This record gives sequence, C-alpha cells and structure tokens, in this order.
Amino acid sequence: MKRFITEHNKRRSVSLDGLWRFLTDKEDQGVALGYQNGLPAETTSTYVPSVFASTPTLLGYEGVCWYERSVYIEKGSVRLHFGAVMTDCTVYLDGEEIGKHYGGFCEFEFLLENKVAGDHRLTVRVDNRFDAHSIPQEVVDWYHHGGITRSVTLEYLSGVSILKNHMHYTLSEDLSTAEVSFEVEIFGADAGESTLRITLENEVLCSMPVSVCAGEHKTVVTDTVKVENIRLWDIGAPELYALKAETETDDLFDRVGFRKIEAKGYKILLNGKPFMIKGVNRHEEHPDLGFAFPEAMMGRDIEIIKDMGINSIRGSHYPNARPFLDLLDESGLTFWSEIPFWGIGFSAETVADPIVVARGEEMMRDMVHYYYNHPSILIFGMHNEMPVSAESTLDLTKKLYAFLKEKGGNRLVTYATCYPLEDICLAYTDLYCINDYHGWYRYDLPGTADYVKELHAHIEAQGLPARPMIMSEFGAAAIYGKRDFDTEIWSENYQAELLDYCIRLFLTDEKFGGCYIWHFADARTSFKNLNRARGYNNKGILNEYRKPKQAYDAVKKVYHEF
Repeated sequence: MKRFITEHNKRRSVSLDGLWRFLTDKEDQGVALGYQNGLPAETTSTYVPSVFASTPTLLGYEGVCWYERSVYIEKGSVRLHFGAVMTDCTVYLDGEEIGKHYGGFCEFEFLLENKVAGDHRLTVRVDNRFDAHSIPQEVVDWYHHGGITRSVTLEYLSGVSILKNHMHYTLSEDLSTAEVSFEVEIFGADAGESTLRITLENEVLCSMPVSVCAGEHKTVVTDTVKVENIRLWDIGAPELYALKAETETDDLFDRVGFRKIEAKGYKILLNGKPFMIKGVNRHEEHPDLGFAFPEAMMGRDIEIIKDMGINSIRGSHYPNARPFLDLLDESGLTFWSEIPFWGIGFSAETVADPIVVARGEEMMRDMVHYYYNHPSILIFGMHNEMPVSAESTLDLTKKLYAFLKEKGGNRLVTYATCYPLEDICLAYTDLYCINDYHGWYRYDLPGTADYVKELHAHIEAQGLPARPMIMSEFGAAAIYGKRDFDTEIWSENYQAELLDYCIRLFLTDEKFGGCYIWHFADARTSFKNLNRARGYNNKGILNEYRKPKQAYDAVKKVYHEF
C-alpha cells in the first residue's frame, strides 16, 4: 500500500496507479453486457487515483463506472490492495469475481492464490449511488465524489507471509517501561515452516516457529516482553520506534509509538499530563481533485495547522489516507478518526436497518485493522449528529463502543452529538462531544455561554459521570475576501470574532477538555441536499485553495495564548 514509509524489503510491490480504461454505465447494464469479461472498444482513459468529477463532463455524476487495466502477474499468490474506492465496488480478474467491498474511505484487500504467470485483465465496477442502506445517507454535507480515490498496489507473496502486525502494550505507572505483545496475522502463500522474528529498534523481542498450510490464514499472539527506558510519543516530541516482523520469505515494517491517553474527571491526560485539545476539523478534499488528495498538499496542510498552534485534527467525517497519518505520527499532531455515520440523513429506522449496522461494523473493523499502530490517533469516533434520542442509535452506540474499547487500543472512544439535551447514549462515550453553532445557525453569539452552562447542568442532573466536554464543532461561514467596517454575518470579520470568543470561552472552562473548530478549509458540498453559498461549506479558516481568511490570524493568536 502507499505510505510514507517502506513497508517491505523482501516482498516486491508494484503500483497500479496510472491510466486505466474507463466507461460510465448510467443504466447499470454492464454486468448483463459482460463488461467484467472485457470493456467494449468505446472507452476513455482516466487516471487512478482520481474522482469522477475530475472529468468536467462527469460533474455531479452518480452511478456505475467501470475501470480496466492489464496487469502482469507472476506465478503464485498476490495481495491486491486498494486504498479506497467510492463507494461500492466489485473486483474481477479475467472475468472472475474476486471480491466486493463497501465503504468509500476504507482500505481493503484481496488475496489471489495460485495465479498463472502472464498478463491478466483487472476490472473494477464502481458505484457511488445512494440507497436505503448507504453510509452516509444521501443528505450529506460534503460533495459525493465517486471513483478509485486512493492508490492501488499489487504485492507478490511467498512462503509464510505477514499480513498484519499489531503492537499491544501497557505502560508502567511511571511510564518508563512497557509490557508488549504482538498480534501477527500470517498467510500461507506456500505451505511451510519458518521462524517469525519481531524486532523493535533492531532489538529482537520475539522469535518463534510458525507453520501454515497453503492458503491458510493464522493469527499468532506472542508472549509478553518488557521494553525499558521508553521514549514517549508526545505533542511536539513524536518519538517513533521502527517495528519489523519477518519470516524467511517475507517482512512487514511499521513505525509505532508509546503513549498513554486517558480521561479522568474533567481532564484529558496525555502521558499523565493535562492535555487541552486545540483542534480543527478537516475534510481531506481538494476543489479540483476531490478525495484523491495529493500527498504534497497533506504536508502543506500540516505545516499550516502547526503554525496556528493546533495540536489535534478531527478527520471529518471519515478515515483519512494512510500517508496523512504517517505525517501526523512524525509531526507530533494528534488525530480523531471516525467512520462516515453522518447523521442528519439517518432516521431512527435507518439506524436499525441490519444492513446499515453490518456495514458500519465492517467499516469500523477496517479502520481499526489498518490504523491500529498509529500513535497519533488518540480518539476513535463512532458517529456524528445521529438521532441519539432513538433506541436504535443507543443499540448501535453500545455495540460500537464495546468493540472499540476491546479492540481499538489505547484510545478514547466518543461520538459527536448536536442533540445533547435529548441524548440517551451519553453513558457510552469517554468524552461529551457537542456540535453547536450559536452565533451562526442560532444568531446569538453571547448565548453560547448560557448554553454551555445548560449543558453542564444537564449532565449533572442526569447523574452522568464527570467527563471532559469537547465542543467538537462550532464556527461561522465567511466568504473569502468579504471584509467590511461592519461586523456582519458572512464576513471574515464576523467569523474571526466568533472564533476568538468561542475558543476563549471553551478553553477557560474547567469542565472542558478542548474544542475543534469547524473547519480547516472551505469544502465542496452539494447543491442538491443543502443550500450552501457557492456550493461550499464556507466555514473554513482558509478558503478551498488554502488562502487564509481573517480567522487564520485570530485562531493563531488565541491558540498560541493557551
């Protein structure tokens, strides 16, 4: 897969990025017409990764598209990895279906065994249409792109291959030592025996014999070992360790960090010290390139964010690309990762739909599987602005919360609500995260302070535990360049004043653990579902091309004061 670190030395990987044959299928007749067996001659070319809307004639297209390319595969077993496909896809090799995947922002893979050496035809059917079971639902506040939006790779497997290596650890009370074990998934590309060795910073922590049959998957959990003199991963001091798992025929490299995140009373503690979140929500979206976001711009976004004094990013509202998380790991910025259960479009009945629940659970498993080792991820999010007064949402929240507390590693688990006074799910969160837009949708900026008092009183009256409150969304829209002597809505002046007022209010409240501004940069949305000026959510501190508004200097000033 595409990352900012080298994952393999022994395993050979081939990028499948580049030009693919491409064909729209608005009437969804492709399968009946046999497109999986070869696309007709009247195709065009498109670049992978990209989105449909990169082609001007496909702006706003919702429907089925087909991608095809020739792939040379050597004899044996291979791993075919997709960074993301929007939203529903079926993958074929030489006309044979090899698998399906649902979930537009999640990584996935297929293992192909005993392939014959030679040229093969790889075909992908991509469908970005909404239906009753979609996550998110059709009413959504971002542009509904479609396409193969992240990189595709082909990896050659041999012998005892390593598919994942999750590092589990518990830090001592003084945080100087760690009890460490590893959960390793191996696969028999060929039947055989080998020695699994795991090293951390070139020190061998584990060496054990393993054996697999051809085509067998096996999960191995190592004994627990002690690692001493821990260098902690922290804000601005991102100590990272090189992790390697290897057999005689394969290897898997990663970077990990040791840190402890917890919520005690009204405080968030990172490595035992109070941590005040000075955050921002960020869409991983470019006005011309959509969700096929360039790696160079990821680095630029991080530099802009650090300059403002921001220490945490919420990946709104979906898993972000792995290269971005690699950059966060090494930059010492923290991250809130979530799946696209974006709620206004969800009814209580939809949340109860078994297909919707199953899809959400699968997305959560994908996120945890691929992102588990990233130390920058301090928070896993379950959903956003769902109908939290409904029993169906309570059932879903209980299920997701239990999964993440058991399988998510040392993370805080939460969701964001815009209906806190009617919320029946608040017992199943580590942080009380509130989305509120006093001063914008409610044109009463001073009323924010009264609303905060009401929230505190409600939590106390419900007998809920003392936990940190986070204002997970707040802000105001401003049209880039609209400045005047009057401080009025839609102006840069008003947005800057609102953010200054709200940040100071939240960060001086002893029951708050921080806040996340909505949002980093203006992001494209849909005219069809939401009436947004210019077709953008204009609440960005910067415009869509990362040009700063007046709010940039205001946020930088106030965040650097705290």
